[in-house]
Amino acid sequence: MPRATNSVASRARRKKVLNQTKGYFGRRKNVWTVAKNALDNSMAYAYRDRKTKKAHFRQLWIQRINAGVREYGLSYSQFIGLLHKKDIVLSRKALADMAMNSPQAFAEIVKQAQA
Repeated sequence: MPRATNSVASRARRKKVLNQTKGYFGRRKNVWTVAKNALDNSMAYAYRDRKTKKAHFRQLWIQRINAGVREYGLSYSQFIGLLHKKDIVLSRKALADMAMNSPQAFAEIVKQAQA
């Protein structure tokens, strides 16, 4: 009995990888073995960086809040400590947005925290 290789499925699998690597540079887009390795690495980086993106945005928010509260003679950590003491619950994302786009509202929050 002849050996069955299921070339239809094999070709479909290769075609799927080569379609995903469309736009890559050089042999990474059209040579099966190179494309497969390039795709594996890119998928790993994409997974990792979806996580690190969240950390980077948090860092950015903290920098913006810190810059905003420095005008009022506070540091970021002092400000967050005061917010916790006064039970003012606002996300860092919202605070950073206020510090940049509506300084009056941010000033009110700082005053409430300091009071």
